[in-house]
Amino acid sequence: MVRPMRSVTAVLILSLVVAAAPAPALAASHRHEPTTATVTGPIPGAVPGDRLADRVEDTYPFFSTPVDLAAAGYVEEEFSLSGTADGWSTTGERVATAVPYTTRVIVRRPASPLRFNGTVLVEWQNVTAGYDLDALWNPDTLLRAGYAWVGVSAQRVGVDQLRGWSPARYGSLDVTGGGAYTTDQLSYDIFAQAGAAVRAGDLLGRLRPRTVLAIGASQSAGRMTVYYDRVLPQVAPVFHGYAFIVGTAPTRVGTEPVFQVLSETDVRTPDRPADTDRFRRWEVAGGAHSGYAGQVYRRPIQDRDLGGAPEYSCDRPPFSRVPMHHVTAAAYRHLEHWVRRGTPPPTAEPLRFNADGTKARDALGLALGGIRLSQVSVPTALNDGDNTGETFCRLFGSYQPFDRPTLDRLYPTRLGYVARVAVADVRNIASGYLLPADALSNAREAATPTP
Repeated sequence: MVRPMRSVTAVLILSLVVAAAPAPALAASHRHEPTTATVTGPIPGAVPGDRLADRVEDTYPFFSTPVDLAAAGYVEEEFSLSGTADGWSTTGERVATAVPYTTRVIVRRPASPLRFNGTVLVEWQNVTAGYDLDALWNPDTLLRAGYAWVGVSAQRVGVDQLRGWSPARYGSLDVTGGGAYTTDQLSYDIFAQAGAAVRAGDLLGRLRPRTVLAIGASQSAGRMTVYYDRVLPQVAPVFHGYAFIVGTAPTRVGTEPVFQVLSETDVRTPDRPADTDRFRRWEVAGGAHSGYAGQVYRRPIQDRDLGGAPEYSCDRPPFSRVPMHHVTAAAYRHLEHWVRRGTPPPTAEPLRFNADGTKARDALGLALGGIRLSQVSVPTALNDGDNTGETFCRLFGSYQPFDRPTLDRLYPTRLGYVARVAVADVRNIASGYLLPADALSNAREAATPTP
């Protein structure tokens, strides 16, 4: 059992040796430059605190992470961002100019420049659930790699919920121009101005970014798609590259590279765009739009800030345990290199479909094709991206552990199972779909007997 892990370690170390190079400057453009926003903060207050208090100092940021950031050499800070924003329709028509706004951004970053890898991930926070959700904040992978992460509250639904959650802290926020623009017409320019503030270093303390990437999941990816396809051709570029996770991606061929990562849940047709030198699409077998890792991370935060985590009654046991965040971590690394060196990410086989348009599956029910992490290629459970039932069940996928006879048939010995996991992970490292540290995590998990 020890030897396979040493072998994995050697491959991992070699695969992490990369040359550091600064990101190229964004191309000069005659397009409209974003207005400079005013940054105020950091805003005082931190967990633990009383969100019902009438003083800002006695509150804390909504959905503040419970992770021990200090132990990782990180800090969490919240700022207000204010200025004037232009408004845009979803078809790319400018519908307003210089509308005043004030919103918030939350920053989780290395405390020291020595801990910083030079890249900032600027996330368009998701509001599908009715509140700001840091859907792509994955502490295991982001802290380890030294990223700075910035969450932007760009949309009315999220800001309205913040105002009600803590009037003392958020009562002055408004992204609607006093109620004149209630369908998020200002959101595109607000997001861009947040990115410009990141590039200027106004939100990062002593850190100086080399690469600024825009990221968004699900509904936020849809908003970013509108921005990239309809708005960006008319304004000066702010971000070096874009990652569209479990959501739509642009159809326009632009200068800035686009990386789309989809779970099995999100792939519903065999029709898909082709990869190009500016666009890459990965599809992850067994992955869910909203899987197990995110649910486990968010539950204590929902208990703290919302009074309880939601419960779901789905038709199949919910929450695929295929770690989509391992694939997005690899995608971020490739997107960095794409921007800095001009090297496109590796391609990946798409998920397979039958002639009748249904997803092709093996005898165990697992999807065929796609990126196949060891949780799928060396399975101990049926993880898939499909489910039905109430509310969000269709986004959760399913997790159904194999019974003991099935496990004994597939893996006569635990050592054999662990070795197969290591081989699968090394293959995915070599293909560029998995980072070495995540392979080591898989190896440790595989070597730990289940109760």
